[in-house]
Amino acid sequence: MSGVEGKTGLNWRARLVRWVSRWLSTDVQPAPAPRTDFARLSEHLQPADVVLVAGRSRVAGVIQTVTLSSWSHAALYIGRADTLAEGKVRQVVAQAGWPPDTQILLEAEMGDGVRVSPLARYRGEHLRICRPRDMPESDRAAVISYACARYGTPYDTRQILDLLRFFLPYGVLPRHWRSTLFEAGHGDMIRAICSTLLANAFASVHYPILPTIHRGEHGEMIFVRRNGRLITPRDFDYSPYFDIIKYPFFGDDVDRYRDLLWDDDAPCASRPVRRGRRLRK
Repeated sequence: MSGVEGKTGLNWRARLVRWVSRWLSTDVQPAPAPRTDFARLSEHLQPADVVLVAGRSRVAGVIQTVTLSSWSHAALYIGRADTLAEGKVRQVVAQAGWPPDTQILLEAEMGDGVRVSPLARYRGEHLRICRPRDMPESDRAAVISYACARYGTPYDTRQILDLLRFFLPYGVLPRHWRSTLFEAGHGDMIRAICSTLLANAFASVHYPILPTIHRGEHGEMIFVRRNGRLITPRDFDYSPYFDIIKYPFFGDDVDRYRDLLWDDDAPCASRPVRRGRRLRK
C-alpha cells in the first residue's frame, strides 16, 4: 500500500470513528427535572471526589441497561483551575482560558479520550458525589496525579464499534464479526466507558472500591483487587468505602416539606401538574 493510500485509509477510519462517536453521544432523552441542588453540590466538592452522571445519550442507555444502573458516567474532580498542580493538565486549562475558580473534572470521553472539562457542563443533569472515606490529602493528591498523568490517552476505537453493535438486531452480523463483548459479559465493555481510569487511579494507592475478599490460611480476610476493566460507574455508588453525598432538589425544601406545593389530584407522577395546593400545618 502506498503512503497516500495508507493515509486515505486512516482518514476514512478516523472519520467513521468520529461520526459513530457523535452519533452514540447524542442525547436522545429530554433533560430531566432537577434532582439535586447543583450550587450546593459544587460548593462541597473535594479533590478526588467521584462525580456520577446519569447520562441521556444513546451510549448512556446501553451502559445503563448492561450495568443495571442509572449511572452511565463517572468523572474525577481534580480541583479549581487555580489550584491544579503544575503539569500538562494545568497548561491545558490555562490555554482554555477558563476563570481561576472554574471547577475541573478529569474524565474519559468517547471519541476524545482522557480530557478535562468544567463541572458546569453537567449543570441540570442528575449527579451524585461519591467521596472516598477518610482518605488523607496525600493519597487524594496521588489519585489525582495518577489520573492527570493519563491525560490525552486515546479512546479505544474497538470499543466504540462494539457499542455500536448494540443497535443492530442480534443475528444480523456474522458470528465471526461478533465482539467478545457479547460472549464474555459486560466486563469487557468497561474500557469503553470512564470507570477504568478512576478504578486504576484509586488502585494506585490501594484504596478499595468493590474488592473480592477471601480468607487466608489462618482465617484472616484478604482483599484482592478487581480488574479495573470490571469496575462500572455504579460500583462507586455501591461501594461501602465511598460516602454518598447528595442534596435536595431545591436546597432547604426538606426543612419546609409541609409548605411544598403538591398536586393531590394527580393520579401518578407522570401526569403534568395543572394546579398546586399549599399544605397547611
